[in-house]
Amino acid sequence: MRSQNEKVSPLRVISGSHKLNEWHTEPGGLTSRYVGRVVRSRVPRILRAAERPDFPDPTEADARGLVAAGGLLTPNWLLDAYERGIFPWYDAGMPPLWWSPDPRCVVDADSIHISRSMRRFLRTTQFTVSFNRAFADVMRGCAEERESGTWILPEMIEAYTRLRALGCAHSVEVWQSATLVGGLYGVQHGGLFAAESMFHRETNASKLALIAAVQNLFAAGVRLFDVQFLTPHLESLGAYTVPRTEYLARLGRAVGASVDLRPFEHAFPFPT
Repeated sequence: MRSQNEKVSPLRVISGSHKLNEWHTEPGGLTSRYVGRVVRSRVPRILRAAERPDFPDPTEADARGLVAAGGLLTPNWLLDAYERGIFPWYDAGMPPLWWSPDPRCVVDADSIHISRSMRRFLRTTQFTVSFNRAFADVMRGCAEERESGTWILPEMIEAYTRLRALGCAHSVEVWQSATLVGGLYGVQHGGLFAAESMFHRETNASKLALIAAVQNLFAAGVRLFDVQFLTPHLESLGAYTVPRTEYLARLGRAVGASVDLRPFEHAFPFPT
């Protein structure tokens, strides 16, 4: 999950403090730099903007996790991508880039870590949480301008808002009275929840959103909570990495599950 507060971009050097692996794209080339060595990456599969997606096997991704370039952001393309363990991430002025990193970062109900200070915060805060009350506003919050720019472009907001209308994308909101102060959004496919990004405008708001999402979604039957890349922030909350092969095996079991998250739109329990 790519946070508003972590200065990351698909075309910038990503240090160990922001992504698990370090890589960058050289101007005019596809060179990946991994701490102390340089890896030449093959040119990714170029996808036609056709009605039906044609993604390659995610295990064919290059060393950075790049699977393909091109294609569309229509609901069938996006859902097919997530079902295969692939997600889009790209900068303005580029075609869609499709990724399946190895290793993959996940979090679950058993691994989620709530520190003593966070538990005190949960007992005393006046913040409240909700589900699917302000999806587009959460996306815009995640897209708020940062030093390195944003990958949550207008076409991404439009694409994921279409998924929300279909019931395939969801948001968790954190409120201070009537003011949105944090949240996260992601894609649901059966028992998969693929968290895309989160943000905060007040201290602990994004942590609260993630903890509430993990506790409630697993209680509802979600089996796999994907957060894509390991960061120090996510690791402090109990996220961990698994090899892509293990992730894809877990994904195959998760997407076949039937999970109804609609009841949370009426009542989304505060985490404990």
